[in-house]
Amino acid sequence: MPTRYALIGSGHRAQMYLDAIAGPHADVAELVALLDINPARREFHRDRHPAFADVVLAGPDQLEDVIREQQVDRVIVTSVDRLHAEHVVRSLQAGADVIVEKPLTIDAPSARAIQDAIDRTGRSVVVTFNYRYSPRNTALKQVIASGEIGEVVSVTFEWVLDVQHGADYFRRWHREKTNSGGLFIHKAAHHFDLVNWWIADTPARVYARGGLRFYGADAAAERGQAPLPERGTHDGSHDPFELDLRSDERLEALYLRAEQHDGYQRDRSVFDSGITTEDNLTAIVDYAGGPVLTYALTAHSPWEGYRVAINGTRGRAELEVVERAEVIAQDEDDAPSSAHVDPSAVAVTAAAAGARQRGEHLVVQRHFEPAREAEIPDGVGGHGGGDALLLRDVFVGPTDDELGRPSDHRDGMRAISVGICGNESLATGAPVDVRDFLGLDLARAGERGPAATTPTSAGADR
Repeated sequence: MPTRYALIGSGHRAQMYLDAIAGPHADVAELVALLDINPARREFHRDRHPAFADVVLAGPDQLEDVIREQQVDRVIVTSVDRLHAEHVVRSLQAGADVIVEKPLTIDAPSARAIQDAIDRTGRSVVVTFNYRYSPRNTALKQVIASGEIGEVVSVTFEWVLDVQHGADYFRRWHREKTNSGGLFIHKAAHHFDLVNWWIADTPARVYARGGLRFYGADAAAERGQAPLPERGTHDGSHDPFELDLRSDERLEALYLRAEQHDGYQRDRSVFDSGITTEDNLTAIVDYAGGPVLTYALTAHSPWEGYRVAINGTRGRAELEVVERAEVIAQDEDDAPSSAHVDPSAVAVTAAAAGARQRGEHLVVQRHFEPAREAEIPDGVGGHGGGDALLLRDVFVGPTDDELGRPSDHRDGMRAISVGICGNESLATGAPVDVRDFLGLDLARAGERGPAATTPTSAGADR
């Protein structure tokens, strides 16, 4: 018998899971219900696949009834981040296991509520971290696990979001930090999970700085940026920072034609007032076993990708990934077809003819030896080839994996712990102890206590 699934939160992120159920994993998974506050969005996803013709459509307030009446085995949670904890806890208490899109949740009280529900019900929660499965990240994990560079001493990790992808967080619900916990949680949970997994260690203490330095009305006015229309969906010419929902059939159906039901606008100006999510973030993270992470996130870069360096007692490993080399503004008449989040006035190129080229390189160098470039297997599909592998583990079940890629709720807790404590550090200007602030013990078996050093406090945030 196929496992019976319900999905709650049928926006853009739901598509990956629904396509997997209707496609490669149809023999082991059956969708029986779609829940969302917006009837147009749940109907859109139902109508995309003939196999979903008979699924139950319901609102979030009916979650418990749906689980009981449809005999749901697992609930997939892809709702707004601030609702994850509520939907996870309610699903567990109603008798279903849970698959939740990262981040697991956005603050310490809701993290404790999830842990309490797991302890009381004994049910399972899987947090989906597809970047673990990306071949380039797996290759770095293999280098570290092999001992080639010795014991890990420090990690430097920089992630840059370009002015197409990064800007999109400031058009939609993520722009309000109360919805997502900000990019420290919504986006960086991926990044902190990678570090936790790469070095097999647990965050112990966080010191953070950051702010809204590029998007928002104040930052824009300081550098003379002209105000944009309140919404990007309008007739006439478009600024490269605008998104016209009519330029993409799927966005138009999911959001523009759905506005009448809930009033949600997906195309707001990135230079509006009222934006509370930071676009520049840095953190220093002490790990329980001794390593220190230096992290930086920028959400308005001209290119997109990341650089990570792992320093060990025997050498160093460096991974550089250019996911997109450039974003070029064009006249609308000359612009190519848009991808699902591309404004019609922007051409996004996968590879540049100039100095920066799309690609990935993993370089390993031991002390007193020449550097070598490690092989990275080809990946096919989303997130560097990670999506398909992740979905197989989610729906079919994980196989024996010496790299430990499948993740559970404790991995989800460790990933959000850095962002949650980072947000507290932003608010107070002081370093934050992870265990004390979360009120949860996230240590791995046999792990040492927190490192003895404490980050030095810097000046007040600008």
